[in-house]
Amino acid sequence: MKKMFTKVFSAVLVSATVLAVTAKAQQTVLASATTLNTKSEVKADSTVTTTTTTAKPAAKADPAAWVPVRRLWGYAFGDLYFNQHQDAGNRGAETMYNGVPANRNAFQFRRIYLGYDYDINEKFTATVLLASEPNANTGVNGTTSIQNGDNLVDGKMGFFIKNFNLRYKNIWTGTDIVVGEMSTPGFALNDGGNAPNSLSEATWGNRFIEKTITDFHKNNSYDVGASLQGTFDPNTKNYGYVLMVGNNSTASLLSAANANTGFYKIFYGDLWAKFLDKHLYVDIYGDYAPTAPGTITIGQQNHSMQKIFAAYVDPKFSVGVEAYMQQFKNGVNNTTTKAVEDSRATGLSVWVKGAIIKDKMSFFARRDGYNPDTKYVDADAYTVNTNYGSYNPTVKETFYTGGLDFTPAPKIHFSPNVWFIQYKDQRPVGTTGYVGDGHNLVYRATFYYTFGK
Repeated sequence: MKKMFTKVFSAVLVSATVLAVTAKAQQTVLASATTLNTKSEVKADSTVTTTTTTAKPAAKADPAAWVPVRRLWGYAFGDLYFNQHQDAGNRGAETMYNGVPANRNAFQFRRIYLGYDYDINEKFTATVLLASEPNANTGVNGTTSIQNGDNLVDGKMGFFIKNFNLRYKNIWTGTDIVVGEMSTPGFALNDGGNAPNSLSEATWGNRFIEKTITDFHKNNSYDVGASLQGTFDPNTKNYGYVLMVGNNSTASLLSAANANTGFYKIFYGDLWAKFLDKHLYVDIYGDYAPTAPGTITIGQQNHSMQKIFAAYVDPKFSVGVEAYMQQFKNGVNNTTTKAVEDSRATGLSVWVKGAIIKDKMSFFARRDGYNPDTKYVDADAYTVNTNYGSYNPTVKETFYTGGLDFTPAPKIHFSPNVWFIQYKDQRPVGTTGYVGDGHNLVYRATFYYTFGK
């Protein structure tokens, strides 16, 4: 009899609860009736109290239980290096060791990051990143008293603001909007939210050894602007996109008359995907940037890039390929034909890495090939119009690096490695300015550590 009575009472209690949710006017009446019935039934049979307690629906999660992320973090890498051989023509203005004398050796930081992430609430996150990225060559920059790299006038290292942005998470499901100074989708993006973690820099995973090929050749790594970073499948995050518009000024404070601060913008686009249970990464990237208005002698200038990156990723062995083509509209003057011409650069990077001792020691090797102008005619002479950083249409480059990575503890790395780049002049022997084949060879003991995340 007690069991039957308990079942009947439970059914009545559930029905009353449903009615209470759907009709506020009835809620007071039903709640009062339920309370009276409960009191009388509890007196009759205490077993009922235990039954109704266990059947009570689980309480909703308390929003106050959200824990914000507010962390100071950073990392640094550098080397004890020995510059065994220096190119006689001092070529490779974009490289770390341009202008460094042969046989020089020193301890040197190549990057120091200090960042702070602050969750304002569950939807908004602010990020600030200070960076110091000095070059091995700390000589005076041209005729000014400003040092190369991020060195102050007195030669000491200085920080600059590299990221300062606000992220609005899930402005719609699976998509964030980021405003401020941020990493571009060219090869790396900020952590967090719906940003991809499969672009070329993160997949190469050895930024402390060298930049990716497009970073090496001055594609913007960061810029001031706005970006949409999203996934097409928010639950699995196998497919996504990034759209961004920026000043094309990185962290530089340019004059109001500069085309990049009010007349022109750069547009970035990226599609990424993960296949084979997240072992195969594919990334397609493009950008377009007008850079100068047309004149009587030179038409409007712009540059654009198309790139594809693919990698097979596994803890035991990974391999990646990155290939790109970059056009420079009216980028050069052909002083032989007296014509303004477009130029086109291409690059191909192939790398491998793998574990030797799990979580303790691994190896890596990489080769890059770079042709600054596939339209170059060796019988002609050229001058440069484009303002793209360190562009030189006359010199082909082939870069190699390889080494070991020892990890005595998580987030701490020591790496003996070799850094080698070869230069080949496209001009005929005997041409004014011609320099024969040359190279830089650097032996390094590299250290790298992170903290805070």
